[in-house]
Amino acid sequence: MPLHNKQIALVLTDTLQRIGLRYVLNEYFPSLCVYSCDCPEALSDTVDYYVTTADTFLIYADFFLPRRNKTLLLIDRYEESAFPGSAPTNHYIYKNISQEALIEKLQLFFTAEASVLSQGEGNKDLSARETDVLQLIVKGITNKEIADKLNISLNTVLTHRKNITAKLGIKTVSGLTFYALMNGLVSGDEIEI
Repeated sequence: MPLHNKQIALVLTDTLQRIGLRYVLNEYFPSLCVYSCDCPEALSDTVDYYVTTADTFLIYADFFLPRRNKTLLLIDRYEESAFPGSAPTNHYIYKNISQEALIEKLQLFFTAEASVLSQGEGNKDLSARETDVLQLIVKGITNKEIADKLNISLNTVLTHRKNITAKLGIKTVSGLTFYALMNGLVSGDEIEI
């Protein structure tokens, strides 16, 4: 695994996560240069990999979206069900896994071929209209406003929402938002917080 001279940034607000992950990386991947910080603004553009949480990813979406293919998310098991399919499985690690499983997941992340998620690749199952509806949903627009904006009936909007949920397997607005961000359908500036 060619990790010589590679840099990894731990963008984690939780001190214990930063210390623990830094220890594991230094112990099992000693050729990596490990940095840690609370926010990505302190980082240079020479970093090869990033580790952060889903919350931090969303807060700094404009920073992480262009770097999503080299970002590893630390998530709780319940968070995965909120956004299945929105990130490749080698791009997230459960926070409460064993050390052996953590090392395996890190190995997989570092050795995985760079699979670039181009815009629209992740949403190939959605129709153009479903994509339009999804973009408006994550922007915080109500069903009635979506219907008016797209000149379709309220029932059609509801049908599109049902189809989006079925196709993506994502039931929450936060999950849909994460999916849209990870697949380049919206930018962080377009989302109503």
